[in-house]
Amino acid sequence: MSEPIDTTLHAQPPLPQFKVEITPPDLTPWLEGNTAVPGFTSFVAAEPGPHVALVALTHGNELAGAIVLDRLLRAGLRPARGRLTFGFANLAAFARFDANHPTASRFLDEDMNRLWDAAILDGPRRSSELDRARQMRGLIDTVEVLLDLHSMLWPSDPLILSGQTAKGRALAQAIGQPPLVVADAGHVSGPRMIDYGRFSVPDAPAVANLVEAGQHWHPDAVAMALASVAGLLRHLGMVGGHAALPPSPVAQSGVPTQSGAPTRRRLAEVTMTVTAATAGFAFVQEFRGGDVPTEIRTPHDDCLLVMPSLRPSRGHTAVRLARFVTP
Repeated sequence: MSEPIDTTLHAQPPLPQFKVEITPPDLTPWLEGNTAVPGFTSFVAAEPGPHVALVALTHGNELAGAIVLDRLLRAGLRPARGRLTFGFANLAAFARFDANHPTASRFLDEDMNRLWDAAILDGPRRSSELDRARQMRGLIDTVEVLLDLHSMLWPSDPLILSGQTAKGRALAQAIGQPPLVVADAGHVSGPRMIDYGRFSVPDAPAVANLVEAGQHWHPDAVAMALASVAGLLRHLGMVGGHAALPPSPVAQSGVPTQSGAPTRRRLAEVTMTVTAATAGFAFVQEFRGGDVPTEIRTPHDDCLLVMPSLRPSRGHTAVRLARFVTP
């Protein structure tokens, strides 16, 4: 460790052109759904079990999770026990996705994943995303295990965000893919779906995780989102060896997966969240999520950079700093 991080204001360059390497799914068959919430489809098994929800498109331009849910629905995946819900959240923003301007349809009015607090949901304010969250709320209140599927704009190792509870960490480690679990408190700009209600209460049984499957619009993010869904459903005994799900990898330190690539489970706790105080916030170099800097001053040794946003807006999270802990 040598010099402190440079906090001098720099003019932000424009966003680079991002290549869209995957095709948005045709969600027409699922728009109506079979619940009281459009875009949400549930199936109930004869054998009792938990209500598990797989949610995609919390951000309208994050296609990987939507591709996975569409694929599983078309393949006829059904739960062996309990209730399984497939949900497409921000359909209005998704409908405006344009591969020539892929960053423009994250949301219409505001970030849907900063609204999940009773005071906000019960308040008088209106927006497209807030109206949709209120529409979803009654169903989400019945969910016992929720997996929210996301991807990332900037290059980063895929990871699972577990929230701060022990139950969230345990679920993320049991899912196994991605192998990096990050325990964090979320964002100052508002609570996420995984922070909502019973999910964030330590002694309540309901639990939620958020998967950041990889970089937006890249096929690897689709594969990782599918692996995460498969890991969750197998862990809960919700499915058998359905053909639409990938083989279960071995996920122990130093042991290769079925693809031959080694995997190592890691758990990191966020120790500090850096929020952009001005529109001129900039990193001194283009860090990658998963980097562990060694030549700058950090709050502690082996400091993991979690999802650095290289062009953060004022008031939004620029990066989270985390330390590795023993699971």
